[in-house]
Amino acid sequence: MTQSIWLLSIFGVMTSLAQSDFSGLDTEISNIHPDLRNTEVVGNPDNAQILAEQRNYQTAGTYNLDVQNDPYGIDFVYHDYEAMTKFLRATTSKYPTLTALYSIGKSVQGRDLWVMVISASPYEHMIGKPDVKYVANMHGNEAVSRELMLHLIQHLVTQYQSDPYVRWLLDNTRIHILPSMNPDGFEVAKEGTCDGGQGRYNARGFDLNRNFPDYFKQNNKRPQPETEAVKEWISKIQFVLSGSLHGGALVASYPFDNTPNSLFQNFASSPSLTPDDDVFKHLALTYSTNHEKMSRGVACKSSQQGFNGGITNGAEWYPLTGGMQDFNYVWHGCMEVTLEISCCKYPPAQELSKYWEDNKVSLIKFLAEAHRGIHGFVIDENGNPIEKASLKIKSRDVGFQSTKYGEFWRILLPGVYKLEVYADGYVPREVDFMVTDQHPTLLNVTMLAAKRKDGHFYRPHPQPPHQVPPFHRGPPPQHISRPQGGIFSSLSSGFNSLVSNLFG
Repeated sequence: MTQSIWLLSIFGVMTSLAQSDFSGLDTEISNIHPDLRNTEVVGNPDNAQILAEQRNYQTAGTYNLDVQNDPYGIDFVYHDYEAMTKFLRATTSKYPTLTALYSIGKSVQGRDLWVMVISASPYEHMIGKPDVKYVANMHGNEAVSRELMLHLIQHLVTQYQSDPYVRWLLDNTRIHILPSMNPDGFEVAKEGTCDGGQGRYNARGFDLNRNFPDYFKQNNKRPQPETEAVKEWISKIQFVLSGSLHGGALVASYPFDNTPNSLFQNFASSPSLTPDDDVFKHLALTYSTNHEKMSRGVACKSSQQGFNGGITNGAEWYPLTGGMQDFNYVWHGCMEVTLEISCCKYPPAQELSKYWEDNKVSLIKFLAEAHRGIHGFVIDENGNPIEKASLKIKSRDVGFQSTKYGEFWRILLPGVYKLEVYADGYVPREVDFMVTDQHPTLLNVTMLAAKRKDGHFYRPHPQPPHQVPPFHRGPPPQHISRPQGGIFSSLSSGFNSLVSNLFG
């Protein structure tokens, strides 16, 4: 099958999906042969690693898993690294057609950073269907999120056959779950400790949510292996939507986390809004309104502020430099929201069932928002996909790129928009389109080759400077100054460390 015929076939499927009511979509599970060593793997670069890991688990006798006879389930208790690993391996052994387990790297102390894929196609990227993710336990002492991810995995695989909504979600989405980004920190944190910083940092004493490149200010913190692993991971897989789970408050916080305007980064600062502020507020509200308590906006302590609707702009709450959600958005076009899901960072285990019931619906409904807005393909005149085309919604100056298959996605609310598309060797295009609330808009863009008289291809954009996020197009979202280090920076950093220990 040629690429052009292949793409036309895919377009037919996508058109059918776009015209469907997603709430009732119910397709058969993909048939995946149990021995995948000779299977052609396409899509995400993690697939070879997934297959290698899976073969290791199949031959390892460490856990002596008897899939047929051992009962499958998970209790409401805290799972240390060994117990978490055992559960993840048991899950992928029990549900090989719905799950795949892989490691994106290791912590400072050598623990694997496990990621589980839950999908009807766990080993292969589904052409035209989005990848989404949850990252939990980034701060090791914020332990509720770690356990909720394990229960979410268990819920999705056991409900696939009986729950139409779960089935639709897994048939049309690849869900990647990293239950613990900071397994070393978790091992030294103490159950029953609601506040404080023991276990918050990695084994070298670094706050991982202050360790990413920052758009507003230069981040001079030494990169950590956990952070580097996540950066590499999200550079290889084009995630559309992400949630970062924390504890210490009850609120959904959205970008920007940092601000260009603060010399002293004060608590309760001004909002720092993205060009996609309407979408981020919607995503945050999707989580808070489906949560049992969050949308009430009640503060965890009488001395703390409440949150209107259970959501907040990150910088308005308190600014921080080097946060993960800003990095996802500006560098990779992935819309990430920080989800603070428990007032107590490490509550007693007997309270875990309550937290699961509070968050279960929110966790599922949030991921489904990846199917809102537009999706489609960028192709050339022969129907071949164009990889790494730069796309931007006009007047929204944080852009995104097409995948190796020419795919793209963007979450948008109902309205009329203009899509700008640029690719080396092609004439730039602008395409008007409309988004409705019923289903995502399918938009396929054909690019025309542009040759100059000297035979060289037209190149619409120079490569951005090394320091600038690669997908940002147009002027900065705000007038941005990048202050240098010094006493004011040190005072600001010290104040933020204090705030960090109080909240997530």
